[in-house]
Amino acid sequence: MRNAELVARDLKAVWHPCTQMKDHESLPLIPIKRGDGVWLEDFEGNRFIDAVSSWWVNLFGHANPRINAAIQEQIGQLEHVILAGFSHEPVVRLSEQLVEVTPPGLDKCFYADNGSSAIEAALKMSYHYWKNHGKPEKKNFVNLSNSYHGETLGALALGDVALYKDTYQPLLMEVITAPSPDAYNKEEGETDEAYALRQFEAMEQILAERHNEICAVVVEPLIQCAGHMRMHHPIYHTKLREACDRYGVHLIADEIAVGFGRTGTLFACEQADITPDFMCLSKGLTAGYLPLSVVLTSNKVYDAFYDDYETMRAFLHSHSYTGNPIGCAVALATLDIFRTDQVIENNRRLSACMAESVAHLADHPNVGDIRQHGMTLAIEMVKDKASKTAFPWQERRGLRVYQHALTRQALLRPLGNVVYFMPPYVITEEQIRHLAQVASEGIDIAVRD
Repeated sequence: MRNAELVARDLKAVWHPCTQMKDHESLPLIPIKRGDGVWLEDFEGNRFIDAVSSWWVNLFGHANPRINAAIQEQIGQLEHVILAGFSHEPVVRLSEQLVEVTPPGLDKCFYADNGSSAIEAALKMSYHYWKNHGKPEKKNFVNLSNSYHGETLGALALGDVALYKDTYQPLLMEVITAPSPDAYNKEEGETDEAYALRQFEAMEQILAERHNEICAVVVEPLIQCAGHMRMHHPIYHTKLREACDRYGVHLIADEIAVGFGRTGTLFACEQADITPDFMCLSKGLTAGYLPLSVVLTSNKVYDAFYDDYETMRAFLHSHSYTGNPIGCAVALATLDIFRTDQVIENNRRLSACMAESVAHLADHPNVGDIRQHGMTLAIEMVKDKASKTAFPWQERRGLRVYQHALTRQALLRPLGNVVYFMPPYVITEEQIRHLAQVASEGIDIAVRD
């Protein structure tokens, strides 16, 4: 099969996500036949380094033999079973291991299908907890500006990226928005930590004035990924945990994109030394193989639902594929690789290489910022460096980087004017340096006129 044949069939039948399909009148689709490690290969033998981990999900490379073996073993035993009234060994073992590796005090695991579904479950759990405690007036949520938590209606309401949210605003619940601690907006000479502390003052005021009506604060620790990979200092979450305890408000940590080593620690919350009331995980949970998500919470939250059936205090929320055994087997293989291969330690070397490889761009006249947390690095293109004036979004400068990268064996998919690396952890230093060179070339092309 040739690329063109599959593309023609695709365009007749498939509606692609997060895409203006009319673009494909001039922007060719890339049909992929196989994957191997960091590489994706099309039907004509062209290869691309998957620098974005196929939407931030792939941790240990495509067609990883250890994960493949776990799937093969599990699929011969049990492919799926209802998790209401039944159980199975993979979901029990995975839950035990997740409780062990996440911050202390997260004692119970509730499974869903994807990141948005995990957020929805956490929102409902938080509201229902307060209702079971006789406080139904606590029904509002606080988010951060520039946040993103998914595409289902509850998760979308918690977001603050206009591109995704504005069209559907009439369908969404109202939330309370606090200013983000995004360090890109700090004053000249101000540290990331000082700016985060200054921005926290607004959150403190919101909680002080409105805690009686607030269920929970929902945050993406350290990196607002869909919000152009903007980053902030962990002190914000340390202060937020203290304030949530002080005012009797839940803290929901959305670690769907930033968990499992993306920020330099296994979980981003570790860098703030906190335990949230709810932690939502997906994406890297199954290393890019299968849809699976989990909400971890405390025994205190669990106990608020534990009662006789007639009281109607149970959490009657479900998904057909909740706790799918094959997905759990993949997640167990993922955790096993973390445990045996010194992944976090090796990533420190790779993240240092990433920083070094793009350091020369700090002096580029159209690079306003280079930022990094662990294995996530972002380069922001600007029209004017001194004022950090952005290029108009309509010019689609990032698209030019994407198009150039495809000619140089790389899949880079910028967020607006932000070029970023979030590669699988099996990438080599040589491959990182190649991506940096491709990104540098692409930025020069993108800002040329």
